[in-house]
Amino acid sequence: MKYRRLGKAGVKVSEIGLGNWLTFGGRFGDDVAAPCVHRAFELGVNFFDTADIYARGGGEECYGRLLGEFRRQDIVLATKVFFPMSDGVNDCGLSRKHIFESIHGSLRRLRTEYVDLYQCHRLDEEVEMYEVVRAMDDLVRQGKILYWGVSEWPAAAIDHAFEWAFALNAYPPVSNQPEYSIAARRVEKNGVQKTCLEKGLGQVVWSPLKQGVLTGKYSGGHVPPDSRASDERMNYFFKAVDRELAERVDRLRPIAERHGMALAQLAIAWLLQRETVSSVIIGASRVAQVEENIAATEFELTPQDMQEIDALFPATDSED
Repeated sequence: MKYRRLGKAGVKVSEIGLGNWLTFGGRFGDDVAAPCVHRAFELGVNFFDTADIYARGGGEECYGRLLGEFRRQDIVLATKVFFPMSDGVNDCGLSRKHIFESIHGSLRRLRTEYVDLYQCHRLDEEVEMYEVVRAMDDLVRQGKILYWGVSEWPAAAIDHAFEWAFALNAYPPVSNQPEYSIAARRVEKNGVQKTCLEKGLGQVVWSPLKQGVLTGKYSGGHVPPDSRASDERMNYFFKAVDRELAERVDRLRPIAERHGMALAQLAIAWLLQRETVSSVIIGASRVAQVEENIAATEFELTPQDMQEIDALFPATDSED
């Protein structure tokens, strides 16, 4: 395993991170989660990502149980705040009230005294930016979080956060968590990647396999019965397989075969060669998936490979 600085921050994260959106603490119990977490740690993963909203706290509780088996200093633990945790009018968003109450709930569920990276899960347009920046800065100064970041924020909002951080002599964000993959390259065209490069934010990307599409499992538009697309609890972002997309994925196979790698490994190796990427967050329900995805760090794509991928999946600023 190789490690990269989280943007300009001093902390280093593993090139592969393990997340538990839609998996551990929700659909899968500790009997599935524990072997995956243990194997990831054995192979050098130190970055573990979750969020309060994952299984309404279940994702954090799972990591609270399992990660306590390791030395705290060997773990870079990340969680998030924004989405509603109840029907309460203030139990959502990025108000100072919700941020403070949410971090206390997350710390309790995670069984830790501090979170390494606390991320604003989405932009809250109803809250002034100075309130968000000051609240995050106060949590840093209190020692409840070490760094803070954002997820799925537009470039202008990231710039605005930095403006207020400098004005308030406050800690600015150090990371951005966008959806990013061969088949989802919006950040390259909508200004987010450019802003992250200018501001020194490391990108810790989610859905590197486009929810399984880039593994090739949907070849020909076929939906395997054990796939995410077939599971109503997990197919939040697609209800039917895009046949045209699946066909383009099939055309990536010769590139992967040249290197003796699986399509999933190709997708992860591609991301690790993109500007500003600090870590690629994977999800898993089997140890074999953890091992295969981590092995992607051993491959390096050539300029010819990258050109062929660009031809098949050009970057656009529209929804992928």
